[in-house]
Amino acid sequence: MTTLMIQGTTSDAGKSTVVAGLCRVLQRRGLSVAPFKPQNMALNSAVTVDGGEIGRSTALQAQAAGVEPHSDMNPVLLKPETDRGAQVILRGKVYGHMDAIDYHAFKRTAQDSVMAAWEALESRFDVVIAEGAGSPAEVNLREGDIANMGFAEAADCPVLLVGDIDRGGVFAQLVGTLALLSESEQARTRGFIINRFRGDIGLLNPGLEWLTTRTGKPVLGTLPYLQGLLLDAEDSIGLTHAEKVSQTLKVVVPALPRISNHTDFDPLRLHPQVALTFVGPDQPIPPADVIILPGSKSTVSDLAWLKRQGWDKAIQRHLRYDGKVLGICGGFQMLGEWVNDPDGLEGKPGKIAGLGLLPLTTRMVAGKQLRNVSGVTVAEGATVTGYEIHNGVSHGPALTSPLFDLGSHLDGAVSDDGQVMGTYLHGLFDHPDACQALLMRLGLEAAYSVDYRAHRERELNRLAETLETHLDIEAIIALLRADV
Repeated sequence: MTTLMIQGTTSDAGKSTVVAGLCRVLQRRGLSVAPFKPQNMALNSAVTVDGGEIGRSTALQAQAAGVEPHSDMNPVLLKPETDRGAQVILRGKVYGHMDAIDYHAFKRTAQDSVMAAWEALESRFDVVIAEGAGSPAEVNLREGDIANMGFAEAADCPVLLVGDIDRGGVFAQLVGTLALLSESEQARTRGFIINRFRGDIGLLNPGLEWLTTRTGKPVLGTLPYLQGLLLDAEDSIGLTHAEKVSQTLKVVVPALPRISNHTDFDPLRLHPQVALTFVGPDQPIPPADVIILPGSKSTVSDLAWLKRQGWDKAIQRHLRYDGKVLGICGGFQMLGEWVNDPDGLEGKPGKIAGLGLLPLTTRMVAGKQLRNVSGVTVAEGATVTGYEIHNGVSHGPALTSPLFDLGSHLDGAVSDDGQVMGTYLHGLFDHPDACQALLMRLGLEAAYSVDYRAHRERELNRLAETLETHLDIEAIIALLRADV
């Protein structure tokens, strides 16, 4: 067995979900499996076992496969800093900053890293399940493509094409995408998967038969509509409605232009005692018990945006009424007195006054901190796990009252009155002990303990069972066996 690639007719067609499900299906059948995404553009990232950085969706797929995330699994990660420029992560490490034109010229060099990473995975695993990006039919990006058919052609692997029926026009998506491919790319497209179907499959069957007749390609399955990898809270922990409404913590989060690692909030979205709201640009800031400032890829510019939106004044008012404020990574840096990026490591060089809620200053320095960590909350001794991804180094008296003891170092800060706290730790709510302790510190009198990691495992198994039921897994395995 070797490599199979999943591509989609559009962004968000369901490629990541299908890859995660296939990884779990094949892993449960005793195969060693690795996910692979040649190129990803995302501000949600994870720290790998080899000290690199990859997209979080690929890290989730590695969990589905039962293996540790490795930088080989996502050799090119683009982290947008402006509408036209991004930080380029190559095989887990920062390579540099490029605008779209420069990166297009750089693709030939990037392809060498992509192929080297893929070959390394193929030498270590029975199966590699690769994921495309966007659509292979983006004709303006075909030259030098490394994300879709460019990789599939270089690796000489079969491709399955996913279409999203919930958007409408799925037959046009699939037939149109296929028509825009070259003859060799059409030949390596071995079949279709239709995603997010709702209704009576009998009504869809005539269309499926037409699609196969028209293209000569089989439909290998129709997946039912799923709410991603997150379920409603009552489904995840089995609480009744009466239990859920006994006490609710209202949490609001500004949706920063360059918000990063918003997956930090997934455990709160699932928690039965938390009402989480993301507030976008020009939206009114609702009353809340807690304001959480999230991570940012461009802290200086996002802090300027925050002030233009009036969040600085809203936070001051929030604190006067005994509200709590938590900052995570870039959000932690914003809580201090100054944020300085003299070398433009996160965008344009600049310096900006912070919100002045903690006595500390931050300077962006070369050499990104990338590490998985574990430890305890200082006040409660509750177990916490997570990861650090940041350029900034903070100094100041606020750090003498840390939030976490991570063994090798202390992390974060808590104000004297306990209303304001911050941390560099992403994933701080993932462990049930830390989640319970932090929610009680933020205002819940008796927080439930919710194990988000166990929930994720249940969801991955549910996803695998859905694929086993609705996809022709044996035909997919036959494709892999034929590609030896």
